[in-house]
Amino acid sequence: MTAAYLVLSDGTVYQGYSFGASTPSFGEVVFNTSMAGYQEMLTDPSYAGQIVVPTYPLQGNYGINDDDVESRRVQVAGFVVREASTTPSHFDSTRTLHDYLASEGIAGIWGVDTRAVTRRIRSHGVMMGALTTGDPQAALAELAALPAYDAVNFVERVTAAEPYAWPNGGDGKRVAVVDCGVKYNILRLLAARGCAVTVLPATASADEVLALEPEGVVFSPGPGDPVHNTVTVETAAAIIERVPTLGICLGHQVVARALGAQTYKLKFGHRGANHPVRDLETGRVTITAQNHGFAVSDDGLPPELVVTHRNLNDGTIEGLRHRDRPVLTIQYHSEGSPGPRDNEYIFDRFLELMRS
Repeated sequence: MTAAYLVLSDGTVYQGYSFGASTPSFGEVVFNTSMAGYQEMLTDPSYAGQIVVPTYPLQGNYGINDDDVESRRVQVAGFVVREASTTPSHFDSTRTLHDYLASEGIAGIWGVDTRAVTRRIRSHGVMMGALTTGDPQAALAELAALPAYDAVNFVERVTAAEPYAWPNGGDGKRVAVVDCGVKYNILRLLAARGCAVTVLPATASADEVLALEPEGVVFSPGPGDPVHNTVTVETAAAIIERVPTLGICLGHQVVARALGAQTYKLKFGHRGANHPVRDLETGRVTITAQNHGFAVSDDGLPPELVVTHRNLNDGTIEGLRHRDRPVLTIQYHSEGSPGPRDNEYIFDRFLELMRS
């Protein structure tokens, strides 16, 4: 076993053992409270540039399969776990978590008290960190010279390079998805509802989107601070005037900013599959999957925007609609993966917007 270290930017060091790739890794350290779904977490583009710490202690116990991926590659900068199973048990498993991370060049560390790391982040807020098998102080010095997570536009690192059609769709509503870091399950669920889905890069202009003659447009989830995504915000501002629009997670923030709202960074974000959200229009409470570090501000919210959902843990905005236009946004992940399926009804509401 090779000793490895998680080094936080405040100088805190946690010792464990290396697994996956042994290359040094740097990123914003965040925690996720899901009890399962590590493969979906690892491949979620919203985690680009982040070192993920699951609070649930055992990871890798059901191995890795060929189906539960949410993008074309592992997206996390690093993975920190209490225990990494080396003997997975599942009929679909093709390899171990260690083999998967190693094949993708992603560093991991096991043997760390992940709940202690979580308590520190909850107390002090998210911070940059490093994974290393070398000198922790050297890693800390290198970390200090790197840009902060908030200063980097990670969307440009994860978005599609070219437009593409999602397979297995129907001949129903034509939906354009602006890829800020889209998860495959969004595309799967739209296709399952008969939609013909085309994915475009986050830099697509409104003219490029409208050239597809879509009957609805989705602005997808993705990583980072929406202040960097000015082109996408401009596209959203023009699309809203013409086509029914759904914004999910970062897409929710993009659409809100396009309509004049402001966004801000949360102390430690919402990441997990167990966040309660109330639908203010029905009173229904659902358990949601979430993965975001920024939120739409209540302060200065334009009067044409109506808050439709609230987080029951901290009261933050979890959904919006426009008073006059067919615009719907949610801060959580209606597609889950990992997470409950309680909120797939949002896609049905979106279809109703397109039909009206």
